[in-house]
Amino acid sequence: MTFLPVRVRPLSDEAALCVNDAGRFFAGSHGFVDRLLDEALTPMDRQFLAREGHALEADDPLGLAAHLHGVAERLSRAGPLDYLILVPTLRCNLSCSYCQVSRAGLAAPGFDWSEETLAAVLACLDALSTDRIKIEFQGGEPTLRPDLLRAVIARCERFAERQFVVCTNLQQIDDEILALFDRPDLFISTSLDGDATTHGRNRTGGPVRTDRFLANLRTVVDRYGPGKVSALPTIDATAPPDIDTLIEAYAAHGLDSIFLRPINFQGFARKRHKDAREQDLAWRAYYERFVRAIIARNWRDRGRVLEETYLSIALRRIFQPGRDRHVDLRNPNPMGLDYIVVDHDGMVYPTDEARMLARSGIIDLSIGDVRRGWDSEARDQLNAHATNQFDPACQRCAYQPYCGRDLVDDIARYGRIDMPRLETEFCRRHLHLFDFVFALIYSDDPAVIYSLSRWLRLPGTPASLGARLQ
Repeated sequence: MTFLPVRVRPLSDEAALCVNDAGRFFAGSHGFVDRLLDEALTPMDRQFLAREGHALEADDPLGLAAHLHGVAERLSRAGPLDYLILVPTLRCNLSCSYCQVSRAGLAAPGFDWSEETLAAVLACLDALSTDRIKIEFQGGEPTLRPDLLRAVIARCERFAERQFVVCTNLQQIDDEILALFDRPDLFISTSLDGDATTHGRNRTGGPVRTDRFLANLRTVVDRYGPGKVSALPTIDATAPPDIDTLIEAYAAHGLDSIFLRPINFQGFARKRHKDAREQDLAWRAYYERFVRAIIARNWRDRGRVLEETYLSIALRRIFQPGRDRHVDLRNPNPMGLDYIVVDHDGMVYPTDEARMLARSGIIDLSIGDVRRGWDSEARDQLNAHATNQFDPACQRCAYQPYCGRDLVDDIARYGRIDMPRLETEFCRRHLHLFDFVFALIYSDDPAVIYSLSRWLRLPGTPASLGARLQ
């Protein structure tokens, strides 16, 4: 019998997490880990490892193929280009201190698509070979140019599957905007930082604009239902809002998913929130309290399930690989292949964060432009390093099968891509995240098991989610 190698990470004082290359895992006692290292496994150990997919018989080619399939399933594969983030204008009618983009003023000239750029975007759409398309309109404030949104949407009618997302501050919704929002294939994404006081403090414009936003948010939720509207907060990690108040601000609008996002070290935030470069232990403790508050709320009121979005994504990476394309946790993380960002001037970027770095004057990570294409040396250089498979720290990490690689985040924070993994915010963040997720997976609390099973969209509530070996 061949025992598949496992990576080990402490789980508690009593147990360690053991994970193989296919992402199969179990909690083993420290006594088991000692027996494993000493090559002194008991018959019971061997039976358990074989049953849980961590050992193969020598004459079991099907078992080996199943294991290799599990390894391959963890690796992302870029399909055809079918996801475009489009920035028809960089102008905005707000000036928030934590703006990631370094937006342009409302009356600033030269920050909208030109006729030539629009024509190139439409030609790009015409050339796509896919039968499905997702378009995300970013800004600036894209609703300032509904004519450009309409032109793109009309050009996408040929696709069998279409989805459009308008990322908007909801400062202005008139009949023209509502006519766009009325489309069943269009969804609304906005920001809600908490109650009215918190939201007004964080977003420039004062109480009048905050009242307008909250009224417009209520209008679109009432008109379309919460399933068409998503929101996320931007949190100042040095002074986060009261947890229960933030949760109730979302629950009051029928919004069940809360992506607890600290201020991103991009755009204007680099200058105005310098401490956003790294997150400290206080933020991580706040995050855990927030998730546990949601779990407690879900248990009290089982007629409705709320979730912290990123934790749910990490949970699905563990149990359901390949179910979503969230790029922070893809590995390899291919750039400029299945999705691109087209800026207000037609320049093409591999990610929205790369666009923000260029706009802030930090580094130009553009890979081409929408007129001439983006099959470029710059893209190839980025993709040569867009994996965690060969990093020595990642190779030793139990979480490698679930984790990803974000070159742009490293460049934004440190100006380089070769920082030792354990010294990067990306690594520290995800070590904490997966430590926390596995602590929840191995919890015996029925409230925890209930929320995790709901976040995994399971039809029932299992007795437990993780295997154990003493």
